[in-house]
Amino acid sequence: MSHGNRFLFRNGVVLPAADTPSVAAFLEAHPGAYTTTRTHNNGTELLFWERHLDRLSNSFKLLLNHNPKLLSKTPNFELSNRAMTWDAAIRSLVDDSMRKAMPFVVNGRRFGEEMAITALLSGNSENLDLSEGGFDEEKTSEGLDLYLHVGRYVLPVFGLDENAARLAVVGHGRDFANAKYSDWVRLRKPLEKLRPPSVTELLLSNDGERILEGCLTNFFVVCRKEKDQDSNTFGQNELPNLRSIEIQTAPLSDGVLPGVIRQVIIDTCLKIGIPFREVAPSWSKRELWIEAFITTDSLRILQHVETIQAPNEWNSFVSNTWEEITWVEKRFEDCPGKITSLLQKAIMDEAAVEAFSVTSFHQR
Repeated sequence: MSHGNRFLFRNGVVLPAADTPSVAAFLEAHPGAYTTTRTHNNGTELLFWERHLDRLSNSFKLLLNHNPKLLSKTPNFELSNRAMTWDAAIRSLVDDSMRKAMPFVVNGRRFGEEMAITALLSGNSENLDLSEGGFDEEKTSEGLDLYLHVGRYVLPVFGLDENAARLAVVGHGRDFANAKYSDWVRLRKPLEKLRPPSVTELLLSNDGERILEGCLTNFFVVCRKEKDQDSNTFGQNELPNLRSIEIQTAPLSDGVLPGVIRQVIIDTCLKIGIPFREVAPSWSKRELWIEAFITTDSLRILQHVETIQAPNEWNSFVSNTWEEITWVEKRFEDCPGKITSLLQKAIMDEAAVEAFSVTSFHQR
């Protein structure tokens, strides 16, 4: 009941093979709040699972309160929005589905394989019995469908040249960025016509100067402080003086997704003493950038950046294709950088501390 080593479950029930699309097609077809993580350590652990559950719940509640049309195909979808009710109901739904799904998936997995897991909460008020005054708190979860999309994930080796990210700044920031919702898969499609060849991720900016995030990632730069422009004189195997650099990423208030790994980066920098500032990196100051990396939600963790392209003129986005745009390129040497590599190791160490065993679902 899988398609190409993919599985799709709805409320803990595996769907037929013919109904198992790619994760992108699945997300485009089903509205809702979602999160994606993967297994680790030969399929025995889930990366940052508790953080992902919190983000899934927070995204759902934000959408329910402020933009419920992004949660359901049902017109005028509406449910109780009491926070304590939904936190408990969502965790119960996810736990129940994972308890039913993971043994099925693990039994079909080959040794050494990891699995990418996407959990999506979609509103379905047709499930509710609204007679006799509606539903009580114990039945609120009946208004939800919990989907699990599980597929084989081949983890790219960190640091190899062929696994570097090549970025291009192509479009404006997303609406309602503080929640992770599936309709973004459809909304971002028009940007694809502006993707130059070999570019692996598209960056967003509202003005061509302040870079917000990627379509699928959060974006970070390691930047020399302006008063220390000549401090980039460290040896090949040496770390730069941490007092002379800072990591920059756009603040949530600018309209970026509160990614799970984004917060892990912030926590890690505070823990090990790397200066960190939530400010959108400025394209006009790119000569101060000595490293850049992007993060995805527990799939690749960190991916070092080799090149970034941006239009020579921001208003050139009236063009129909990438070929009509004159591009300016920023290239990073000696990739991945020392700070990026340090963070990758520190985050994987933290992943071990926060490891969630897959066998925990069998014990609930």
